[in-house]
Amino acid sequence: MDVLVVGAGEMGRWFAAAVTPDVAFADADPARAEAAADALGPRGRAVPLDTTDSFGIVCLAVPMRVASEAIADHAGKAQQAVVDVTGSMRAPLDAMAAAAPARERVSFHPLFGGDAAPGTVAVSTAAGGPATDGIRRDIEAAGNDLVDVAPEVHDDAMRTVQGRTHAAILAFALAAADADDDVPDELRTPVYERLAALAERVLNGTPRVYADIQATFDGARDVAAAAERLADTDPDEYDALYDDARK
Repeated sequence: MDVLVVGAGEMGRWFAAAVTPDVAFADADPARAEAAADALGPRGRAVPLDTTDSFGIVCLAVPMRVASEAIADHAGKAQQAVVDVTGSMRAPLDAMAAAAPARERVSFHPLFGGDAAPGTVAVSTAAGGPATDGIRRDIEAAGNDLVDVAPEVHDDAMRTVQGRTHAAILAFALAAADADDDVPDELRTPVYERLAALAERVLNGTPRVYADIQATFDGARDVAAAAERLADTDPDEYDALYDDARK
């Protein structure tokens, strides 16, 4: 059974490397599809984005902002299953149900970047079967831990795990940059060191990915509201802030 991976970026390559079937890459940038196929080796090949071929499994590895559209365009090429690794779950699964109601349909979300694999992979199954069971076994065999979750639970959790977390880290990085004040090494505290390291990790990522996370899960507004509350709170009332933060 062969697999079509639509999207030859980091997550598309991760998925292709984790599964055992042969993989065809399709991407809006044909050169990127060719590069991904070459990196995969004998199991990989590149096909045009508008290919009319059919495949056992179709995996959507595209940005969240275009996931539903891409599923509508490519799910019909699947003979057995449609899956995605886009990062959200409810919207992709709804799009799969509309475009391929007779196919197996599963959403996978690796909770890590490709350079940090293996790790935890969230899984939401709308319609399972032998093809997606095989994908699950492959991902587990690659050293990952699978966690089954309802799509609504996943997407709600991502508001904090990704949306609020990334917003808070980027806000720190922006505030530190605006200060335009180098911090001598001997004055760095353990908390500062850890937060600076997290900021460096986020800043080394792809800005469009973080923009998509904010557009999908928000989080920045909540962080801004919390920062405003912090700024407006009288120092004598910090106990209440800490009590609320510890809940």
